[in-house]
Amino acid sequence: MLQSYLSEIGRSSKSYCEHMARTQPTLSDIVVTLVEMGFNVETLPSYAKRSQRMVITAPPVTNQPMTPKALSAGQSKQHPPHIPSHFPEFPDPHTYIKTPTYREPVSDYQTLREKVASQRRDVERALTRFMAKTGETQSLFKDDINTFPLIAARPFSIPYLNALLPSELEMQQMEETDSSEQEEQTDTETLSMHMHADDSGAEKENMSVLQQSSALQAGRNGEENVIDNPYLRPVKKPKPRRKK
Repeated sequence: MLQSYLSEIGRSSKSYCEHMARTQPTLSDIVVTLVEMGFNVETLPSYAKRSQRMVITAPPVTNQPMTPKALSAGQSKQHPPHIPSHFPEFPDPHTYIKTPTYREPVSDYQTLREKVASQRRDVERALTRFMAKTGETQSLFKDDINTFPLIAARPFSIPYLNALLPSELEMQQMEETDSSEQEEQTDTETLSMHMHADDSGAEKENMSVLQQSSALQAGRNGEENVIDNPYLRPVKKPKPRRKK
């Protein structure tokens, strides 16, 4: 009942205050509210001067923790007039004011190379750790397996096969040489077709010259296209020895 009585006094006084175009209720608004609620206002002075009146003292003021100057950034905003002074102060401006910042991209060659190298090292380290955790591992110490794990080597059935197979670069060079030889053959065929229309003597001489030049070019191309790999060189058959 006391709570409902006090809430009704506050609501009615606020309505009378707003009716008079004010924001804070005054004593006259509260008196009018009490009269409307049927309370005898003249009994208030005698009730306040009673002998058994209890006085409620103000609550003790506790020392609020002061933030050091090193942690405070900027000046805190003061309360506007419509906010009471006992409300807490505003926080630092940087906590609620948006200040976008843009960092310039790093264009130094040395720093970029160091960053790429560190990223590559981190990726390799993470991959090796992942392979060591998920796959089979070997250890240098028989007693403790988890001390220094190593990735287990997978043996191949034909270990020398990778050394015998040509690499991608060598395959590309071989394809380029094959295509160039095919183009030279087509050129020689077209030239021979044109030369057949001329005299027979000149044709024989020109054909012999062309054959010699093509043989020389083929020999040079063969010398240039020799793969510098002992496993990929053509097989040389030994000469048969003559019996004495």
